[in-house]
Amino acid sequence: MGERGESDDVVGKGMVGEDPAHAFAALLEQVRRDVDARLAGYLDARVSETAQHGADVEAMARAVRDLTLRGGKRMRPALALVGYLAADDTLAPEPALDAGVALELLQTYLLVHDDWMDGDDLRRGGPSVPAMMRKHHRDRQAADAASILAGDYASALCLDVLSRLDTAPDRLLKAVGLFAQIEQDVIVGQQIDVSGEVADVESYYALKTGSYTVRGPLVLGATLAAVSPSVMAALEEYGSPLGIAFQMQDDLLGTFGDSARTGKPVGEDLRRGKRTVVSFEARRMLKGADLRKFERVFGNPHASAQSVRDVTSMLEQQGVVAAVVRRIHELANAAVSALVDVPLSSRSRTWLLGAASIIASRLD
Repeated sequence: MGERGESDDVVGKGMVGEDPAHAFAALLEQVRRDVDARLAGYLDARVSETAQHGADVEAMARAVRDLTLRGGKRMRPALALVGYLAADDTLAPEPALDAGVALELLQTYLLVHDDWMDGDDLRRGGPSVPAMMRKHHRDRQAADAASILAGDYASALCLDVLSRLDTAPDRLLKAVGLFAQIEQDVIVGQQIDVSGEVADVESYYALKTGSYTVRGPLVLGATLAAVSPSVMAALEEYGSPLGIAFQMQDDLLGTFGDSARTGKPVGEDLRRGKRTVVSFEARRMLKGADLRKFERVFGNPHASAQSVRDVTSMLEQQGVVAAVVRRIHELANAAVSALVDVPLSSRSRTWLLGAASIIASRLD
C-alpha cells in the first residue's frame, strides 16, 4: 500500500466517561492523518508510474492525486474502522485502514464524474478535475474525455487497493462483493438524480449517499472482522438512517452553508433546480407568493445572488429549514436506538454515538 501513518496510535486509549462527539472527532483526526499518509504514498507511486506514458496520462493521474489529497474529513475510513472494531477493539487496524483508502478513491471517482456531469469548476476549495483537465488540454472535447477517464482511473485504483487487503481470503471475497454492491447502489442513485425521477427523497438518499457514506463503510469494516450476525444487523440498522441524515445535512450546507468553509458554491443547488430535501420541503410547505418566489429562483441559472439570498432567508423564516433539521434529528435518534442491547465493544459504542451526534449537527 505504500507509506503508512502511525497505525498503532489510530485506535488510541480507553475513553471512559469521554464525550462521544469528542471521542469520534479525535478518532476522525487520527484516521485522517493515517489514511492521508497511505493515500499520498500510494498515489505518488501511481503518478510516477504513469509518467512513462506521456504528459497527458501523467496529468490525468496527477489530477486524481491532487483532488484525493485536497482535504476531506475521511469520515468513511473512520466508520470503516469503527465497524471493524465493533465487537473487538483490540484488533490490529491495518485491514480497515486500507479499506478506508479504497473508500476514499471510490469517493474521488464519484466526485470527478459528478463534477463533469454538473459542470462544476470548484471542489474542496480548489479546481475540480474537469477544470484541471481543461487547463491542461486547452480543448474541451479532449478535457471531457480525460475527465471521464480520470474517474475511471480512480475506480480502478480503489479496486487495486481493495484486492490487496491483508485479510483471510473468504473475508476478502465477501468484502469485494459488498464493495461492488455499494458502487452499484451509488450509480443507481446518481441515475435517478440525473433523470429527475425522485419520488421518495429518503429512499433516493439511501442509494445515492447512505450506501457508501455511512452504512457501506460500517458494514465493510464489520465484514473484514467477520462480526456476528447480531452486530452486523445493528450496524446496518444504525447506518441506514444516519446515511440519509448525512445527505440532508449536505443539502442544508449546499443551500445555507459558508462556501469559505465547505469549499462548494453556495446557492447552486437552488439555481440548478436540484431535487433535495430542501426543495421537497419548500414545495410541501410554501404557499402563494412565497412559493412563487421560490419557483422564480429554483432551476433559474441566471438568478442573482440577491435573489438567492432572499429565498434562503425566506426558507428559514417559513420553517423549511427547521423541518429538515427535525427530520435529521429523528433519523439520528433512530440510528442510536439501533445500538441498544447490542454486544458492541465499549469504544465502538462511544464512537458510534459520537458519529451520530456529529453527522446530525456538522457545520462543514
